Amino acid sequence: MLEDLKGLRALVTGSSTGIGAAVAKAYAAQGMRVIVHYNSSEAQANAVVAEIRAAGGEAHALKADVSSGAQTEDLVGKAADKLGGLDVLVNNAGALVKRTPIAEVDDAFFDSVVDLNVRSVVMAAKAALPHLKQSGRSSVINLSSVAARNGGGPGSSLYASSKAFVLNLTRGMAKEFVPFGIRVNAVSPGVIMTPFHERYSTPEQIEAMRKTIPMERVGTPQDNVGVFLFLASPAMSGYITGQTIEVNGGQYMV
Repeated sequence: MLEDLKGLRALVTGSSTGIGAAVAKAYAAQGMRVIVHYNSSEAQANAVVAEIRAAGGEAHALKADVSSGAQTEDLVGKAADKLGGLDVLVNNAGALVKRTPIAEVDDAFFDSVVDLNVRSVVMAAKAALPHLKQSGRSSVINLSSVAARNGGGPGSSLYASSKAFVLNLTRGMAKEFVPFGIRVNAVSPGVIMTPFHERYSTPEQIEAMRKTIPMERVGTPQDNVGVFLFLASPAMSGYITGQTIEVNGGQYMV
């Protein structure tokens, strides 16, 4: 048990499935009070909340389309109201949307990818800032991707670029937020078996990616949990800000 996590109030965007759901459950298991955010996956979000509550933790589900700045700000406000403030913001929500080569990108598709993967991070952090300033133990954890480092796979250049934006945004945000005692870091997962790859990658594509991983396996959501616990804990990472931690089985080594 990381005792300094007990009682911290966290909003984890996109936490009805995959990495977000694993992080929400792990936070609650450490005594954190958690908002489980979803957009379309209401049943899955409610299942995460039910599992946390059955184990004696506190969790609440809130719906929002975080590609909308207005809905994102409303989500953060409702989360802070529900928990009585915020200590940890995890900007996990994001998606490839669909595999689309640059030659086929139009304005609507461009907006859908950038709004979901970039606008959501900016607007959530902006809305959370007044609450995080009051915490004294606050942090922001953004989700990037190994795609930000290598340009992504077929048809994912725009997604990969949006995740590279998040990497640099994390560094800039860390500089802006440090005077308020707020740490800002990022987690960059590799090939993780979540609904993301179930939706966007064929078994052949996953196998091709697996062969590039020194550990010779794709990751699981649980493989990412320890990093999120570490970055939320002032005792464990209190002198760390502006950093990105790669969780990829050795596929990409800085």
